[in-house]
Amino acid sequence: MLVQAPVIDRKMPHIFIAVTCPLKYKALMQCRPQIWGRWTQSSSNGDSGFSLLEVLIVLALILVLTSLYWGSTTGGRQRSQMAGCQKNLQKIFVAMEIYANEHGGKFPVVTTARTSEEALNPLVPRYTADTSIFICPGSHSLSLAGGESLLKRKISYAYYMGQAAGDSQQALISGRQVDTQPKPAGQDICSSSGKAPGNNHGKSGGNFLFCDGHVDQTLPVAPFSIILTQGVVLLNPRP
Repeated sequence: MLVQAPVIDRKMPHIFIAVTCPLKYKALMQCRPQIWGRWTQSSSNGDSGFSLLEVLIVLALILVLTSLYWGSTTGGRQRSQMAGCQKNLQKIFVAMEIYANEHGGKFPVVTTARTSEEALNPLVPRYTADTSIFICPGSHSLSLAGGESLLKRKISYAYYMGQAAGDSQQALISGRQVDTQPKPAGQDICSSSGKAPGNNHGKSGGNFLFCDGHVDQTLPVAPFSIILTQGVVLLNPRP
């Protein structure tokens, strides 16, 4: 015996269900509903179809979630690298302070130096054998072997040669800068585009070590005027 199920609601043309099946258990188990509307299911192959709007919504959600994931990952990596850079500068200052105590309060000066590697080389290995501290975690510079001379290698930090110990207002060491000129407030210190030069931390700015040993994080632009007093020169690492 066959039973024809009536239409459930004639006023809703988008949801129409028709079921035709024998009133036997096995036949009922084989019965497949046919649904017309926003969701369609073929009784012959079981394929499903989705509207264009639904596909676009799903794709948009995937893009948003992916952006959030990579944004949080990149931000976390930048913060970690910035913190590692600050620790490097604090360790360098310990070596600089020991040097200054033995040289009348003066930090290293090499009159013929043209790069920060040449000027800071007197620190190695007597005042520090840990040369890894001269490589910023955010830069692409190669690591140095312990106690290795800086003269034939590339470091990550610029050096204000000629400074004396104790002046909290004078910069001593920073990340690689865009150039070796004084920086009035508002001028780029580091790269603002993320491209070289001065991009140790991409376009996130960098760190400054001051002559009293404290470290400040800065944006790519100078928050205040960074001048070169008499006898002080700014040396970048070699290109």
